[in-house]
Amino acid sequence: METTIGEFLRTRRERITPEQAGLPPTLTRRRVPGLRREEVALLAGVSPDYYQRLEQGRTAQVSDQVLDAVAQALSLSDVESEHLRNLARPHRPDPRASTPPRPSRAVPDEPLVRLLEAMGDAPALLLDARLDIMAANAAAEAVFEVSGMPQPRNAARQLFLYPEARARYANWEAMAAETVAQLRLLTGRRPDDAKLAALVGELAIRSEPFQRLWATGDVREKRLGVVRIVHPLVGTLEFDYHMLTVPARPDRSLITYLPQPGSPTAEALRMLLSWVADRPSSPAATA
Repeated sequence: METTIGEFLRTRRERITPEQAGLPPTLTRRRVPGLRREEVALLAGVSPDYYQRLEQGRTAQVSDQVLDAVAQALSLSDVESEHLRNLARPHRPDPRASTPPRPSRAVPDEPLVRLLEAMGDAPALLLDARLDIMAANAAAEAVFEVSGMPQPRNAARQLFLYPEARARYANWEAMAAETVAQLRLLTGRRPDDAKLAALVGELAIRSEPFQRLWATGDVREKRLGVVRIVHPLVGTLEFDYHMLTVPARPDRSLITYLPQPGSPTAEALRMLLSWVADRPSSPAATA
């Protein structure tokens, strides 16, 4: 599925009313939701023709000042502003982007896998930049049953293409929206990643919920949140998750799942891990 700067800007201006942007109300009937192109141009201090060229993808000469002005006019978050710059300059790294450049020599995954295993009773996953599940420790295997997932093991593919995943997540809608918003951000950061583009295209073709959520244009950095898992043995488990980028390997992320101390989930997890103590962790893929 193609992601264009015009598509993104349209979804952002459609969510803002003239009143929210500080413009006086108009007496004429509006044909579009949110702001018109000429209204965004007015707020950003550029000509309507210049802004229209921007939505058409003619961004070769666009300056940082113009992009910042458009971002301010549309009340974009920091992550949305980064995504706008990525779409405007798909082949030039943005020095303000939060993701560091990929190292010239990839760091092996083996030390990261050992780190997962050292986390003991805390479920943890290792993901790549396309949300492929590279490894899981024994606690994550017990909670998510990673080794039983259909291949290829990809967090987004599991969430949208397998009915059992929807039944397993008690807060599936929230997790789905977060995942789509994260994928959109990743496509802006990795415009030449053919496998990532193929994943987004596959999900768009095979999943109506993915299509619906992708059409919102939302962009989000998935860092922390709450996930509720309906486990077949111990019932509902609620974890705070934290997604950490590995400084030495920016195309890898560690996700840890932590229950509140003393909570029913903490006790249920302790029981679950005692039952499956001898189960091996899932195999890891290395670069």
